[in-house]
Amino acid sequence: MKTALLPTFFAAASLLFSSMSFAIELDSAKEQGLVGEQTDGYLGAVVSQPDVLALIKEVNAKRKDKYNQLASKNNLTLEQVEKLAAKKAYEKTTAGHYVLVNGNWVKK
Repeated sequence: MKTALLPTFFAAASLLFSSMSFAIELDSAKEQGLVGEQTDGYLGAVVSQPDVLALIKEVNAKRKDKYNQLASKNNLTLEQVEKLAAKKAYEKTTAGHYVLVNGNWVKK
């Protein structure tokens, strides 16, 4: 019985560590000034590199899924949720990280 649980344990651990790795990559990208928060609730590329663009694509896909869930749950449009998320992201952005202001990347 214990042997049968091992594959499940390793699968769960793998997901946990891959999520942690992903979070570290995003934090690192923000620290390095590679990505920033946009006015539409999504990440944007401050520096256009293939690995940065791949990270942004992954993060933004997850955000959009979450925004759609929130919109549906709260009887809002996707655009309303995106706007609220952008406002919150700007407020939570750490000093020294980038945000998009009037079409230009600026450090907060």
